[in-house]
Amino acid sequence: RLSIVVLPFANLSGDPEQAYFVDGVTESLTTDLSRISGSFVIGRHTAFAYKGKAIDLKQIGRELNVRYVLEGSVQRGSNRLRVNVQLIDAETANHLWAERFDKPVGDLFDMQDEIVSRLASTLNTQLVAAEARRSERSLHPSALDLYFQGMARWNKRWTPTHMTEARSFFERALELEPDNVEALVGIAAVDAASATLFVADDAEERLAAAEMALIKALSLAPQHALAHMFLGIVQFTSNRATQGIAECEHALALNRNLAEAHGSLGGAKLFVGRAAETQAHVEEALRLSPRDEGVHRWMSYVGVAKLQLGADAEAAEWLGRCLKANPNYPFAHFELAATLALLGRLDEARAAATAGLALDPTFTIRRVKALPYRGNQTFRAGSRRIIEGMRLAGVPEE
Repeated sequence: RLSIVVLPFANLSGDPEQAYFVDGVTESLTTDLSRISGSFVIGRHTAFAYKGKAIDLKQIGRELNVRYVLEGSVQRGSNRLRVNVQLIDAETANHLWAERFDKPVGDLFDMQDEIVSRLASTLNTQLVAAEARRSERSLHPSALDLYFQGMARWNKRWTPTHMTEARSFFERALELEPDNVEALVGIAAVDAASATLFVADDAEERLAAAEMALIKALSLAPQHALAHMFLGIVQFTSNRATQGIAECEHALALNRNLAEAHGSLGGAKLFVGRAAETQAHVEEALRLSPRDEGVHRWMSYVGVAKLQLGADAEAAEWLGRCLKANPNYPFAHFELAATLALLGRLDEARAAATAGLALDPTFTIRRVKALPYRGNQTFRAGSRRIIEGMRLAGVPEE
């Protein structure tokens, strides 16, 4: 199987302010390459763990178990962009293919198409998503700049600050191009995450706004995998779990390497009483992108699944792994507090609750109870159990 990692491209512009643009090029290429038929592409968050590090390419190949490495550089002038790309055999470190693209910035997406098409030809594959490519490209590089800047914030930890900053950039992009599909998906992603991660008190309003943006995005780009995935998240957290699962599965049919969709599907199974299936989905997400920004969220889904299954000790273990991956994830501290309380370890539970409140002083049990989903009996019973554990751990009610 064709397996590849796209390493973060080097910024040769000499301007630190252009780093977001270079990172955006790398991310877009990762997305496009993942659509090559038969490919296995390491997630961009894992790839970015190697940014700025001088690491032997053979070592990267061994660590990620990939055959090929794509690396390159971007040099951007006032209105022109030069991209150098090299395809390398990770086993031998031999260069298999190299190319340079030098075109106006406005042709950025066409350059990406050319790179992917040539790479696909070299590796004797076909592009699964050839028909799914957007027929309309961004006409204003400044809007593209804003999108990339929003993505630069989004790709950091999903904290309230980062999400607020990302949303602001996506809003500005949409002011310039109201039909910019990527910005529509970006703003919907922020709103959906704000609701589902319990960092906002207006969950239902956020979910409704996200759904509107995603419906518009899909009317413009019906085969947009991320849009389908986030629509699925909105649906399964607003009392339409079966539809939500179908949307996540559709996203994976369009892009089977979309690690976040695998993780989200694992989370979705919680809402329909199929917690026993969550771990397998999360493990597939971890296999595709073991250093992903979302690793901690996916592990927390397994923790909740174990709680629903009555395996409280295993739940504590998974939530501990989650917090090791990201100690600054507030909701996982509250989930762990509930789990430890249910295990009778009240002192540890109260300490976990205190740690969560230090990260998010505004968190209350009311936010959890406000989640719109009310359908499945197993899910509701599990939610009541978690809420009771939070109460025992001293998490504020209001």
